[in-house]
Amino acid sequence: MSDESSPDSSPVLAVAPDVVERIVYLGTPDVAVPPLRALHAAGFTIDLVVTRPDKKRGRGGDLSPSPVKRAALDLGLEVTTDLDAIRTVNPDLAAVVAYGRIIPTELLERVPMVNLHFSLLPRWRGAAPVERALLSGDSTTGVCVMAVAPELDTGGVYRRREVAIDADATLDSLRDHLVALGAEMLVDALRVGLGEPEPQVGEPTYAHKITAADLELDWDRSAVGLARVVRLGNAWTTFRGKRFKVWSVGVAEPGSAAHLLDPGAIGMSADRDVLVGTGDGVLVLGEVQPEGKPRRSAADWANGAQPNAADRFGG
Repeated sequence: MSDESSPDSSPVLAVAPDVVERIVYLGTPDVAVPPLRALHAAGFTIDLVVTRPDKKRGRGGDLSPSPVKRAALDLGLEVTTDLDAIRTVNPDLAAVVAYGRIIPTELLERVPMVNLHFSLLPRWRGAAPVERALLSGDSTTGVCVMAVAPELDTGGVYRRREVAIDADATLDSLRDHLVALGAEMLVDALRVGLGEPEPQVGEPTYAHKITAADLELDWDRSAVGLARVVRLGNAWTTFRGKRFKVWSVGVAEPGSAAHLLDPGAIGMSADRDVLVGTGDGVLVLGEVQPEGKPRRSAADWANGAQPNAADRFGG
């Protein structure tokens, strides 16, 4: 979450107080909006909201504010993109949720900071903890309220809650659940007092940012593994040389004749389900989106495209 300290000295981080009344809030994307609104509704005085600068969006290049900036303005809160503005107020504590920028050690020494992190630390430190938990087939994940430390997501943990990952959970559904739970945890922790953080125990893993390459469907992988990619959203492959998105799938029951399909080969079941062979098992396509077209059922797409025995997904 911040710059590393010099090798010759360890920073003396500000200690979180027992009683928190005035806070500064740091956050940027949609996931950071519910905690901000929850803290405001709980009666905490939010002296300042710090977020990332407006971004250019669309063909016209118009500037668009971050979701947190829009929410803060709606709540009548002061908003800035200048991290140094924290020095102009005197908060008891700063709450950080998906802010998206390195926090200098000097600020950590001046203002105690807690971070809402959506994993069971030390598993999945980093930028994409919910995505990586899904991709890895984890059966559980969770939320931590943790101290912000100079090294990425290494601070002690004040609160943690474990959550089971349902077999059909999507990134959106799981993240929404974790965000709602995390907002409740953060409010409760600041209301009753944080107490002493517990050191993280266990082998850390790192949740690197999801790229377009992570979302490409490699049909030599197993059907179960590919279904996890689809559950992230924006999974894609190619069909007849054009980009083809897959929005939902099922995994076919083992043992049917459909399991003779080669990886990427397309077939139809007796019930007119669209099937795709993989390196291990078969996927049943649910909702798809050919390039330049709206989303539609796989059956509607197949009726129009009429895939033949020579067609393959992914080339």
